[in-house]
Amino acid sequence: MRVLILGGTTEASALSRLLAGDPRFDAVLSLAGRTSTPAAQPVAVRVGGFGGVEGLVSHLRDEKIDAVIDATHPYADRMSAHAVAACEKAGVALASLVRAPWRRQASDDWKDAADTEAAANAIGRSPRRVFLGIGRQELAVFARAPQHHYLARVIEAPPAEGLPPHVTLLQARGPFDLAAETALLRERRIEIVVSKNSGGAATYAKIEAARALGLPVVMIARPHKPAGHVVATPEEAVAWLDHVRRSRRGV
Repeated sequence: MRVLILGGTTEASALSRLLAGDPRFDAVLSLAGRTSTPAAQPVAVRVGGFGGVEGLVSHLRDEKIDAVIDATHPYADRMSAHAVAACEKAGVALASLVRAPWRRQASDDWKDAADTEAAANAIGRSPRRVFLGIGRQELAVFARAPQHHYLARVIEAPPAEGLPPHVTLLQARGPFDLAAETALLRERRIEIVVSKNSGGAATYAKIEAARALGLPVVMIARPHKPAGHVVATPEEAVAWLDHVRRSRRGV
């Protein structure tokens, strides 16, 4: 059974490992190409976009894909919308691996922001030392608040053009642990953290560290993300794939 995994997350990698040794499935992992040196994967990998909905429909048909697992990032709403539309048009089964969001705890000081622009405004007018844990794609948005000093953690450095004037880039790839995150925020004298509500364990330590240090967190809300059949774990995705496979065979 031919399976296309739309990836770029820890769950997509975990699913790839589960399928790699399973003779029932022939899986390909698709990455958007946001980083030039992605982590090695145990299944075949394709890199780059599909060319919109019609391009994805053509790919599904040309590659004779039987099922798609959307294991993209919770903020990759456009790709998920394309997946839903393309799979419906091509008649391909689709499951979406949906990561649960982080939940505010009693001692958390979260400032909710509808999007990145609102997050930049929520930091405030007075100059502050800000930790940006949002990736590299939207760092330029914070140039609208040039009074702050930013520490931005990225996997790969973005182009310098358009970045805030006072920004330091820290290149690192998760997962991160609580002790290291607490030390980082303390040593860099961070006063406020900006984060997307990504969910999962890989980057949650920065939220725990902010809680431990009594720091406020500007939490950017998730966008609406279209989905197929919802599963919560890579193991559930494998079980769903087997159900689709057995249904196709009339078992």
